[in-house]
Amino acid sequence: MVSDTAYVQLLDLACGGLLLTAVLIVWRRELAVIIRVFAVQGLVLAALVAVLAVHEHSAELGAVAAGLAVLRAGVLPYLLRRALAQAGERRRETRPLVNVAASLLSVAVLAMLAYAVSQPLIELAPSPATQAIPVGMTVVLIGFFVLVTRRRALSQLVGFLLMDNGITAIGFLTTTGAGLVVELGVSLDVLLVVLVLQILATRMRETFGDADLDELRELRD
Repeated sequence: MVSDTAYVQLLDLACGGLLLTAVLIVWRRELAVIIRVFAVQGLVLAALVAVLAVHEHSAELGAVAAGLAVLRAGVLPYLLRRALAQAGERRRETRPLVNVAASLLSVAVLAMLAYAVSQPLIELAPSPATQAIPVGMTVVLIGFFVLVTRRRALSQLVGFLLMDNGITAIGFLTTTGAGLVVELGVSLDVLLVVLVLQILATRMRETFGDADLDELRELRD
């Protein structure tokens, strides 16, 4: 049995970890480090759902938390590491559209935007869980930011997965559980997308020798 005070503290700790890992992904440029941080975020997301499961006394949520840990912290990072190993020497995001300082400043702006956008949702049903919705919204916006500002296909894939993590967090914070079947279906869809994108990136490297999207555009031109 977890007291209300401990529940709020654990919830805040999990949400803080979720936000911190998203910021670290924006800050770092080494793809191997980005993948490791993403794996940590998967564990944090699973811990967030586990906290909700204990508070709600829900075995179904506990099963979802275990599944999230396996998929988001195990399977997906493994697939990303395998794609990185096939990339050869190009293991760093060398030419992002936005530099580190501007990226971190943009993250701060996105956090404030997420807080403003989330207020109507929080007012509908104020609770410790819904109070954390801005964190999930911030992760979604950070993922979109990574998706549109990075040049490497693998970095953009991580941005897409960040968005999915943020959407998943929002879903559980607003409803205290999306349901085992729904979450399983969404996770399988994400896994399928990652596998397809990995195959496409591998084919691009085999055909053109790289997966830098700007260089591929130059080949087209």
